[in-house]
Amino acid sequence: MSFLRNYLDKIKPHFEKDGKWHAFRSVYDGMDTFLYVPHATSHSGVHIHDAIDSKRIMSMVVIALLPALLFGMYNVGYQNYLAAGTLQDASFCEVFAYGLLQVLPKIIVSYIVGLGIEFAWAQWKGEEIQEGYLVSGIIIPMIVPVGCPLWTIALAVAFAVIFGKEIFGGTGMNIFNVALLARAFLFFSYPTKMSGDSVWVANDTIFGLGNQLPDGFTMATPLAGVGQGIAPATSVCDMVTGLIPGSIGETSVIAIAIGAVILLWTGIASWKTMLSVFVGGALTALLFESLGKTPVDWYAHLLMGGFAFGAVFMATDPVTSARTESGKYAYGFLIGVVAIVVRVMNPGYPEGMMLAILLMNMFAPLIDYCVVQRNISMRSKRGMNQ
Repeated sequence: MSFLRNYLDKIKPHFEKDGKWHAFRSVYDGMDTFLYVPHATSHSGVHIHDAIDSKRIMSMVVIALLPALLFGMYNVGYQNYLAAGTLQDASFCEVFAYGLLQVLPKIIVSYIVGLGIEFAWAQWKGEEIQEGYLVSGIIIPMIVPVGCPLWTIALAVAFAVIFGKEIFGGTGMNIFNVALLARAFLFFSYPTKMSGDSVWVANDTIFGLGNQLPDGFTMATPLAGVGQGIAPATSVCDMVTGLIPGSIGETSVIAIAIGAVILLWTGIASWKTMLSVFVGGALTALLFESLGKTPVDWYAHLLMGGFAFGAVFMATDPVTSARTESGKYAYGFLIGVVAIVVRVMNPGYPEGMMLAILLMNMFAPLIDYCVVQRNISMRSKRGMNQ
């Protein structure tokens, strides 16, 4: 590592003013700050923080995502071998390796396209390269089905980074969560690649691993029949462990809970937002259950689909969520309410978490404004009463 540090310091003069590679200064700065903590303070949009905090946040969020990602890789292999009836003959390493080989190309495509656009945009604008996409780049492959083609992921990443982030001014200025914007693009542009019963299980072999499943093989997720009033056959235990069909990183509540503990312990995520999402979702699901509008118990809604993943990793996004302490309660609560309402009342779209978070991203500034104005009004009244 000292050799790399010395090499970067050696070539740095070439990228400074009057250097022969000055036009590529942003590329050098991006690589330097990615590999090492810079000495300068970084000002990013509405956030002002030192680079140590920025790098620490990005690193800890990625670490918190790893349990869900690793389990998702295993589950991809598990579902393939289970569907083929050969699970009992496969070792843990074979199952995991197959899932790894299925998921890894999606992560690579996400980072190549996303970071490539980040570098090109920074070079074009002559600005500092931000680190914000390091988290979005790993979340995007985790919230899509394993059957989602690589070319659609590339298009979605390009759309989300350009129209959801860069045109607003880059990291810290975006209104909508970049990863969810990519998923929304995929869902509305290529719905057959994101929904239905044929996209949740990998159906081909790779490097001699896995099984070639019959053409037309389908397997539904537990959420698939909820909108039509059909209770899933999946047990609560399976929902908690995550050995069920679903998006790559969203199935295991246990793995997501481990990530939540890491985020809360390090103080990166807000427990107020996280808890409020679950409270809002639980109360709304309980209401629908009492009215006979949902075929599952209220707590099943918190375990199925992307509810837990969205509450832990995306509703708590510090850029697009509410920032006032009181506003975090309202913001999270409304996400939980809207997510369950969409699930139960819209049979054509059983997973409502994506739409709920994107909708509340839009209203987060209004929530903060109302909280601030309320505080100003209360202080004014106290001042007049003294």
